[in-house]
Amino acid sequence: MFSYPTPFTPPTTEDDRLSWLRLIRSHRVGVATFYRLMAEHGSAQAALAALPGIARGAGVARYDPCSQAAALREVQAGRAAGARLLCRGEPGYPAALATIADAPPVLWALGDMDLLERPMVALVGARGASSLGIRMARRLAEGLGAEGYVIVSGLARGIDAAAHAAALGTGTVAVMAGGVDHVYPAENATLAADIASRGLRLSEQPPGLEPMARHFPMRNRIIAGLARVVIVVEAAAKSGSLITARIALDQGREVLAVPGHPFDGRASGCNALIRDGATLVRGAEDVLAALASLPEALPTGPAPARRAPGGAADAPRPVPVPPASRDEGREAGAGAGPLQRRILDRLGPSPLSEDQLIRDLALSAAVVAPELVLLEMDGRIQRAPGGLLSRA
Repeated sequence: MFSYPTPFTPPTTEDDRLSWLRLIRSHRVGVATFYRLMAEHGSAQAALAALPGIARGAGVARYDPCSQAAALREVQAGRAAGARLLCRGEPGYPAALATIADAPPVLWALGDMDLLERPMVALVGARGASSLGIRMARRLAEGLGAEGYVIVSGLARGIDAAAHAAALGTGTVAVMAGGVDHVYPAENATLAADIASRGLRLSEQPPGLEPMARHFPMRNRIIAGLARVVIVVEAAAKSGSLITARIALDQGREVLAVPGHPFDGRASGCNALIRDGATLVRGAEDVLAALASLPEALPTGPAPARRAPGGAADAPRPVPVPPASRDEGREAGAGAGPLQRRILDRLGPSPLSEDQLIRDLALSAAVVAPELVLLEMDGRIQRAPGGLLSRA
């Protein structure tokens, strides 16, 4: 894990907030690139001014950052939906989420903001859940809600919806993959309306955005980052819930799982988590006991390497870096400098952690990171959740 010399400071004026929004909405500027640009240039305004030059250095002839008019339209759309814009570091931004390496720079919040001040537990699981899984999710949400915990989930059908519905009376937060005003799936529209009036809906995406496949892992990191622990209720061996569990481990959160019958494919992911060290959950009492054993302070960086379900130990998660435009016709490696060619030689279609790449190159992060920015702006490498890199 590496750090930057410029300290992080939240926006202090409306112009600052608008500049933050413009920067994070600029083409191919992701969360990690946002923080890296802020660290290198000191402010969002300065980073916006530098972006065209950075793009030219990556071989992109023309690059225009997000315009002020576009950012203002987003602000107006958010206000029209009744949502509030939160910037990291400002009062109201969830403290637990702010501790993760790739915390969203901005969030749209719709509903009861006070819920963000309370401790949270994430409850996730299968969309095609069994009746026993639904009953377990409800029982856990009710029991933990009665003890003062807010239930956070992703508003998906199945386990998510059951957990949200059971926690409406005690506090629930739905993290949206699309815009905070765009309900997906549509069958949860009534539940989403109830959450907006009695709980809280949260999204890092612009209002009105329809979610795409890539938005769901991004949402999952927010679910895990908000919570003290993540509980998985019914999950297949390859499922979005296990992505959330892996992200939670990367963030230093505890993962708990409800066991199931070995012949039930919906339980195979949970059983694998328990085999690999997750706490077994029989009821709310097991979760409360696990919570009582946790330190008061949340971790502020990636967890130590831990074994993931069915795999080897994960490397600690570095702060990643994405920005701008892509030249599809260029052969990989053509026009790259010596270090960029070494980076491309090390990468393939299978993702590799940035930390591991830096160790393999036997160079410092300060030397490698700028080259990664240029390669990503040139469209030659791409990033996946968890600080992973691969050839584009």
